[in-house]
This record gives sequence, C-alpha cells and structure tokens, in this order.
Amino acid sequence: MEHEAGTGGVEYEKVGAEYFAQRTLRKYAGVFSLWALGVGAVISGHYSGWNFGLGVGGFGGFLIAAIVIGIMYLCLCYCLAEMSPALPHTGAAYSFARSAMGPWGGYLTGVAENIEYVITPAVIVFFIGSYMSGIFPSTAEYQWVWWIVGYVIFLGLNLLGVELSFKVSVIVTLLALAVLAIYWISAIPHFDFNRWALNIGVDPATGATVELPDGNGPFMPLGWGGVLAALPFAVWLFLAIEQLPLAAEESQDPKKDMPKGLLLGFLTLAISATLITFLNSGIGVQSADGTAHGAFYLGGSAEPLLDGFRVTIPGLAEFLAICALVGLIASFHTIIYAMGRQVYSLSRAGYFPRGLSVTHGKHQVPHKALLIGAVVGFVVMIVIYRVREDSGAIIGGTLLNMAVFGAMISYFMQGLSFVVLRKRLPHIPRPYVSPLGEAGGYIVMVISAVTLFMQLQDPVYRNGVYFAAAWYAICIVYFAVIGRHKLVYSPEEEFATKERQKAVMTKASA
Repeated sequence: MEHEAGTGGVEYEKVGAEYFAQRTLRKYAGVFSLWALGVGAVISGHYSGWNFGLGVGGFGGFLIAAIVIGIMYLCLCYCLAEMSPALPHTGAAYSFARSAMGPWGGYLTGVAENIEYVITPAVIVFFIGSYMSGIFPSTAEYQWVWWIVGYVIFLGLNLLGVELSFKVSVIVTLLALAVLAIYWISAIPHFDFNRWALNIGVDPATGATVELPDGNGPFMPLGWGGVLAALPFAVWLFLAIEQLPLAAEESQDPKKDMPKGLLLGFLTLAISATLITFLNSGIGVQSADGTAHGAFYLGGSAEPLLDGFRVTIPGLAEFLAICALVGLIASFHTIIYAMGRQVYSLSRAGYFPRGLSVTHGKHQVPHKALLIGAVVGFVVMIVIYRVREDSGAIIGGTLLNMAVFGAMISYFMQGLSFVVLRKRLPHIPRPYVSPLGEAGGYIVMVISAVTLFMQLQDPVYRNGVYFAAAWYAICIVYFAVIGRHKLVYSPEEEFATKERQKAVMTKASA
C-alpha cells in the first residue's frame, strides 16, 4: 500500500473509495434532535453526581463553583458554535485540534475526549444501579446486574440506526425534563434555605464537616478552598453538551442547526441546573430510613432526586423514582451514541485501529466502535468496583472524576484550538462567529486547567485520576509507535491538510 509523509512525523496510507463506502453515516438530525442530543447527554447530571460537590464545598462553595463552571461551558459552547459549522466533521474536538495544531494536537485532544465518552456511560449506569437498588432493595454486590442490563438495552437501541437513536433521545429527554419539572414544583412548599441548604458546618478540632441539626450555618463553610474543591463536581451539571458536533455528518444542515442546538441546549441546562441546585439542597431530603436531612446528607447520596421525592411526594416516591430513571437513561443513551461516533472518527482517520470505523451495512451505524467502547467502559467500571471497597458514592465519584479528567484536557485543547484556528486559518468560512471572540477560548483554558489541578488535590478520588492519566499515556505511546504510521485522509484530515496549505501559500504571497 502506498504511503505519503505528513507533518509531525506521521504517514498516510492511500485508500480507495471502497474504504469510505464501508464507513458511511446517514443524515437525519435537525435542530430539535440536536437540542435533545445535547440536553439528554447532560441531564443525568441533574439527577445524580453534582450533589457530591456539596460535601466538599458546602452549599455556597458549590454554588459559586457551579457559576464558574457555567461560565466555562457558555464560552465553550460559543467556541463550538463557531468551529463546528466551519469544520462540520464527525471528528468534532479531534478535527478542530487537528486543523489548528496538526496530527499530534488532534490525537491528544481526541484521546482525552475518548476517555470522557467511554467512562461517562459507566458513571451514569452506576447511578442507574443505585436508583434501581433504592426502588427494588438489593445488596450492593448485585448492582452489576443492573449495569449489564443497562448496557445491553441501550447499546442495542444505538445499534439499530440513527433514526431510532435520535427519536429515543427526543422522547427520553422530554420525559426527563418533565420529571424534573414535577420535582421543582413539588419542592417549592418544602423549601427552607437556611434550615436545610446551610446545615453544613466544620468541626474546629478536626476540620471535618459536620451536620448542623438546626441549619443556619455559614454560606461557605469551607471557604474558597471549598469552591475550588467543588469545581470537578459542578462540571456534572453540563458535562457532555459538547458532544453535539459529533453529529455533524448526521445533521441535515450543520452550518445552520449546530449553533442553534448548542446554545438552546446550554440555556435549557443552565435553567435546570439553577433549579435543581436550590430545590434539591433546600428541602429536608429524606434518607431511606425516613430521617430528614439537608445538604449534609445530600452531599454523599447516590440518588439525591429520589431522596427529595421521598419528602415532596412521599406516597408516589417509588413510582416517581422509576420515572426519575428516565433522566439517567436519557444521558446513558445519548452518550453511548457520542462514544460510538467519537471512536469511529478517530478510527476512520487511522488514529485508532481502522477496523473499528466500519459501519453496519443495513443500519449504517459504527457498530464495532459502539461495541468495543461499551466493553472497555464496562471493564473499567468493574475494575474500579472491585478495587475500591468503599461506599457507592465513592465508587461513583471515582468514575466521575476519571471522566472529568478526560473532559478537562479536551476542553483546554478545544479552547486552544479555537484561538489558534482564528490565527492560522482566518480565511475559512465561518457561518457563525462567537460574540466572545478569542477571550472565550482563553476563559475555557483557564477554568479547565484549574479544575484539572483541583482533581489532583483530592485524596479521595486522586487514584482514579491517576488511572485515567495512565490510560492517556498508554494511548500516546501507541500512537508514537504504531498509530502515526497508519493515518488515512479522512474528511477531517483532508480538510486540515488543504486549508493549512492554503494558509501557508496566502501568507507567502502576501
């Protein structure tokens, strides 16, 4: 097979038309489908996961952290709204970085995002198991049964075609928002901010957090250190909305629809995040034994919404908990979709083994990428479950921090890509231009870097982050030794190469 040298020490193998004929995707998604894909991917974070931030930052510390993270995601969405119509490829983050910084920049970004999308479904299915165990009491050692059932069902739905994937995404996203709306309305009569949200104090002798029986504690019991510690958990209120550009090649009109889907999705999530933060923390959530607690208890709960429903609608709590699974299912389903497309794009270009990008002849979905990604995520989950003999919340938090590790590196690289693309490829058409300019990219880089640094300061979850870092390092070694010699001129690679050449020629002629 004929090879051609590329920049950055990589080599391209020339392939025929049949290579891409075996890797076709079907166009289907419009604005509403893209909105549902973005909101659905995130919405499980409003059901479980975010609340761990209360335990490390107190209510005030978490609230400020959530505002900071919200600013980062707003800036990121504006950056993506500009880049995705200009580079409408399934590679998304990898393709942005590839065009801006060459093959190595693309790969480093793509692998970080890959860690995020492989681990995030594992986090969500863990919380699904926690909710199911709360509804149908069972011992923790059998939660893995729920994990298998979740993967089998929703992997199966994603294998049956993009039309079904998006239809299911729309339905479950709307249902997930409806369940949250029921909770918000039912929680208002029970809301007592000072009594329940501010029931976290600090023992002056040990420095450990303690529950204040009568509430009325400090707004920021752990000070600014608590704000910084809560950043990784606040990410869960928005994590994965950035997956929308992965649907670019399955979108009917990505140049018009992608910016709208991104920004409408962010607005929806910002409203939901504000309401759930206040209305879940500010009522006397009820543990399974019937005891009323506030934010202190909520900070370690694996099913915070169910705890809330036990107070607001006690007679229907178990039924509504089943409904609450819809939110977790929405994210699980949509992020499995994103995981498959992300592995597919890196494989089609040769960064990952190319066989993973072959699509199903009938359904035209990347079935091999979906299957391998799901298996890897499940195996990692089982390893963490066996190694960490802790409470469920600790296991869930460990997986969550692993996913956030990949996300923060990916966000930093996407912010950098946005800035570099404006400088190096100013000539490419930009159907949408971010009103924040390059400042948006710099803000994303700063906040993501600080969040990543704070993950390394947390002794409870730090080992999980180290595990993810080792995974990242192994992938880099693979590319240095094998992958960089097997690249293919996929649409992302061809676009990046040609546009960089144009930019160089334009600069030389000037």
